[in-house]
Amino acid sequence: MKSVQEQMAVIRRGAVEILVEAELEEKIAGSLRTGTPLRIKAGFDPTAPDLHLGHTVLIQKLKQFQELGHEVCFLIGDFTGMIGDPTGKNETRKALTREDVLRNAETYKAQVFKILDPQKTRVVFNSEWLAKMGAAEMIALAAKSTVARMLERDDFGKRYASQLPISIHEFLYPLIQGYDSVALRADVELGGTDQKFNLLMGRELQKQEGQRPQSVLMMPLLEGLDGVNKMSKSLGNYIGITEPPKEIYGKVMSISDELMVRYYELLSDADLATLQRVRDGVAHVAGGAHPMESKKALAREMVARFHGVDAAEQAAAEFILQFKQKEVPDDIPQVRLAYDAPVWICRLLTDAGLTASNGEARRLVQQGAVKLAGEKIDDPEREIPPWGDLVIQAGKRKFARICFGK
Repeated sequence: MKSVQEQMAVIRRGAVEILVEAELEEKIAGSLRTGTPLRIKAGFDPTAPDLHLGHTVLIQKLKQFQELGHEVCFLIGDFTGMIGDPTGKNETRKALTREDVLRNAETYKAQVFKILDPQKTRVVFNSEWLAKMGAAEMIALAAKSTVARMLERDDFGKRYASQLPISIHEFLYPLIQGYDSVALRADVELGGTDQKFNLLMGRELQKQEGQRPQSVLMMPLLEGLDGVNKMSKSLGNYIGITEPPKEIYGKVMSISDELMVRYYELLSDADLATLQRVRDGVAHVAGGAHPMESKKALAREMVARFHGVDAAEQAAAEFILQFKQKEVPDDIPQVRLAYDAPVWICRLLTDAGLTASNGEARRLVQQGAVKLAGEKIDDPEREIPPWGDLVIQAGKRKFARICFGK
């Protein structure tokens, strides 16, 4: 197993907050000392049949813990799913039937093993312990918190202040999710930043039960294709993991370079050194990876993860062919240019003979009429790393294939 610091470097990747980090380091040190893996928990309510890449952020982090040698508990909230998580909601959620929950849970089990190792994953359903609780036990659980504490939650507080209804069963949800950590004796629980109240409830209930409180690791909510809003099917900015390979590949290729770095950090198996080269490439730091090549590698990785390597290579080939047929003529001129540092996009257009001056180049960029390797360039101050080959387009009919180097 890796050392404490090596493990923490992997664990911190992409994380927004770890509570409490020093406690987690102590737990890892104890795990190394005794040879006993930590128990890592993440819960998923099966409220919809299909997952998208936003859902897989936590699953990818579970995989990293798995590869560090720890025990992963993939908890399916078949009991909590029938209540409905009130997090972030301004109204009471519609309850799902037992049949809906179980049907969705089966699709979750099939999909998560595209990422997790099924031989090393403990799949648990929280109905195993929650469905067995009697009225007296549920009342005892409800007595472990107060209405005032519940109203500290931002969503509950806003609804109360706005005189919107809050059902009693919604107050039970954080308690029940927290009790899952007690039942599993979790050492670490993962969740999105919107789950902080629920995650901390798990720590509190464990303390009251005499258990060592779990560490909490919060991951960000993944932005969708628009780069602004949380990935969501309702907003249409999502990449579904059951979508056809061609769709997944094309959607990944459509994201901005900055969002690509985010996806690498949260979704990719690329190691930390590769991730840094991707960052350097987007920041135009010498020695970084070319952003377009990084994006292609990410698109192949996502397709291969959910559909296999052959499907990924086929999707990549189809994308190149489609791009060439739709946008790039066969007989475009080839221009060889050499620079010692990242080159200003306007200078590159002028040096390539596509514009008569830097001023003309700037106007074209501002008009959205310049594309680099099929990606629209809208920043007239953009600098381009001078390596590899790429196709640049100015307006509808002017193209050049730039070959960097002497």
